[in-house]
Amino acid sequence: MPELAYLNGEIMPIDEARVPIEDRGYQFADAVYEYLASYNGRLFALEAHLDRLEHSLGALAFPALDRNHIRNAILTLHKRAAIARSGIYLQISRGVAPRNHPFPVQAAPQIVMTVRQLHPTPPEYLRDGIRAITVTDSRWSRCDIKTVQLLPNVMAKQRALEAGAQDAIFVSPDGVVREGTASNLFIHAGGRLHTHPLTPAILAGITRAVLIDSCRKQAITVEERFFDLHELMAADEVVLTGTVTEVLPVTQIDGQAIGNGRPGPAAEMLRTQLEALAAGP
Repeated sequence: MPELAYLNGEIMPIDEARVPIEDRGYQFADAVYEYLASYNGRLFALEAHLDRLEHSLGALAFPALDRNHIRNAILTLHKRAAIARSGIYLQISRGVAPRNHPFPVQAAPQIVMTVRQLHPTPPEYLRDGIRAITVTDSRWSRCDIKTVQLLPNVMAKQRALEAGAQDAIFVSPDGVVREGTASNLFIHAGGRLHTHPLTPAILAGITRAVLIDSCRKQAITVEERFFDLHELMAADEVVLTGTVTEVLPVTQIDGQAIGNGRPGPAAEMLRTQLEALAAGP
């Protein structure tokens, strides 16, 4: 069960993969990406990831790519690696061309993937929750496009680690709570779940979407609305969701306990739903 790379149709060991120095993803962050996970050898929400990939490519005016070709490449790499619990990172850049700001005329998009073992969330995070800090959101205005230009996310994550926390939560300059550095965010308050609506200010998370859909099918209220830092801190529970994050309770923010300072029933309910969805029919 090897960890492998895919480079424009060729599969190889990860340490043998090489991308040209004039790849526009490297020079301009002119690239988009997706990250998929498998459970028991089954890729989760593949078509939803492909939908989001197409949105990102279209938003950056990439040339049209064959969805079937991308899907088959993902499935081929996943099958070749045969890792039951794997993470597949997919990156598509605008291509290789001499460094110049305008789009190159003849460059072909570069398709790069890796597949690796995906390690479980530390059990103490699920048992006790994690600590987070808030940071002012300094990202660009199109967070709905899943680009590789993640330096603000990297800086926020590092700031959290240096503060003794595990993650950071982006808050807009006017106080609207957005999301985590690599996850969406829900609060549980007043007996309901609340999460930021889909706007260009956040990423349309796949885990977020499947959980909202699952909750609504079970008559569990989820409100997509804006809320501020005061509501965040006063919530009964705060939960992060994502492909790698899955469902992660946040029990302390900026040194203050959330609710009773312990993971609560909303986090447990969301995690149970995700596990059931991942198990499949």
